[in-house]
Amino acid sequence: MGERDGTEKRGRLSRPQVLDAAVALVDREGMAALTMRRLASELGVESMALYRYTPGKEALLDGLTEAYFTEVNDRLRTAAASGPRPPERHRPERRRPEPHQPEWRQELRRIAQAFAAVAHAHPEILPLVATRPLTVPVTRRPAPVLELTEHILAVLGRAGFDDATALTVYRSFVAWNLGCLLVDKRQVVDNPEEPDPALRLGLHRLPAADYPRLRALVPRFADFDDDAEMLRGLDSLLDGMPQPPLDAFYGGDAS
Repeated sequence: MGERDGTEKRGRLSRPQVLDAAVALVDREGMAALTMRRLASELGVESMALYRYTPGKEALLDGLTEAYFTEVNDRLRTAAASGPRPPERHRPERRRPEPHQPEWRQELRRIAQAFAAVAHAHPEILPLVATRPLTVPVTRRPAPVLELTEHILAVLGRAGFDDATALTVYRSFVAWNLGCLLVDKRQVVDNPEEPDPALRLGLHRLPAADYPRLRALVPRFADFDDDAEMLRGLDSLLDGMPQPPLDAFYGGDAS
């Protein structure tokens, strides 16, 4: 009976189900908890049953990156029904840009917001998303990663950038967003159960004589509006980028 139940469970597994379970485990207990054996236990199967969907721990890490980018792409395609960011930021329909914001820039902002929303939902996976591609050649990266990259480059191409400038804007855009998110996700709270703000942030661990500015600014870290700051910085970054000769994005014009 038990053997038949195990066979039935394995038959019901799928790669998305395995990756969803891996993401949920990491969200709940951190990256250190993720092992093939533990994941199999979460799914109610033997460890060997997972190797049909992911051949090992390294492939599973790639799978976490795949799941992250899949969620980003889904947010860009459909309105988010729930999450830490207002749904209107993820509306898939194309809206007319503000007079000072060409549509290609509006789209980059929308991508940045979707990426940040997923980072808020899965902060434990974000460092992996930032570093894992460094070990994987571009052509071997998961399809959802390539899909988002292709979309960004297509946005810049439709805006009228030449290839060299498009790559410059792309690299700057990705570096800014990842950099902001990695800085913002650094742990600030020392003891979440402590009601006193100074003790909650662990300021007593910083000698005032040695770290006067850090002690003064750590409370501001805790109240930092990272999403708004990211978008303000992105606007400043794009202001300094070469502008396309023709705003062709989504049928726009140069006027």
